[in-house]
Amino acid sequence: MKIFTGYALLAVFILSGCSGTESVQSDEYLVRIDVNVVTVLDFQRAFETAKSAYPHNITNESSVYREVKQQLLNQMIEELIVVQRAKELNITVTDQELGDAVEKIKKDYPEDEFEQTLLEYAISYKLWEKELRTRLIMEKVITEDLKNNIVVTPDDMAKYYSEHLKNGSGDSSNKPATEIAVKNLRNAKAESAYKTWINELQRKYKIEINKKQWEKMIS
Repeated sequence: MKIFTGYALLAVFILSGCSGTESVQSDEYLVRIDVNVVTVLDFQRAFETAKSAYPHNITNESSVYREVKQQLLNQMIEELIVVQRAKELNITVTDQELGDAVEKIKKDYPEDEFEQTLLEYAISYKLWEKELRTRLIMEKVITEDLKNNIVVTPDDMAKYYSEHLKNGSGDSSNKPATEIAVKNLRNAKAESAYKTWINELQRKYKIEINKKQWEKMIS
């Protein structure tokens, strides 16, 4: 899972089935960390959405079929891990922050196309909004726990400007450009550090996978 840098509508769809911090559905769990759960139904619903991203029917290719399911499971586990970390850090998203993010997304769509896209993927607005809140929480956690701890050194800046000034796209004497450079470097370093960070959290939490149900899904 990459560090989140935007609010693409379809990116939210892929994990829109996750229960997150809401009440657990009645069907059997597939993955859980503490009270945060992905049910079998959640996974099946998200997988149907994931399949639509492929130009052909992946059910006819067993290796691709299993790989896509494994990747989706990994993404869902990462989401649960970061949501659990948010609880530890007391990180939440206010209704105002959620509303601002929704408006930002809607501005990228022509009139009525946003709602039509939700209908096309059979996603209710309430469910989509719930998952968007989770994604915003995840972004906050990554910023607080990872990005804010990244150190940008003078050598990093010198290398950055060497590369960008050579291409005519930077100016080391310009304050806004310097701020952009620091932001870009911090994002790049955080991207590189993400896997180590998520692995450390994974070892910290008790991740329960329903092996019986998982074997059924990939058989």
